[in-house]
Amino acid sequence: MYYKFSGFTQKLAGAWASDAYSPQGLKPVVSTEAPPIIFATPTKLTSSPIAYDYAGKNRVPELQKFFQKADGVPIHLKRGLPDQMLYRTTMALTVGGTIYCLIALYMASQPKNK
Repeated sequence: MYYKFSGFTQKLAGAWASDAYSPQGLKPVVSTEAPPIIFATPTKLTSSPIAYDYAGKNRVPELQKFFQKADGVPIHLKRGLPDQMLYRTTMALTVGGTIYCLIALYMASQPKNK
């Protein structure tokens, strides 16, 4: 036997298989048209042997060499000043947030004096 949720009684009630598989009276709609292609290749066809490079130059091998260089600098600081600024800002916000949380916890733990 099949069951479905009754909105009127707020309980499970017996139902036909078609009602149980399409709740609230929703019936599946079968479309006769094909859905549009989302990721399509370019439609312009040419006879020239030009290869289209939409993604640009592949920089992964250069970046791998750059980041794997053994120069003693941590990986999160390899790119210089922007990485140092981001790292120091993150550390300052972390320390500041920890201090703020500890102060708030201390204030919340103290009884109110009237």
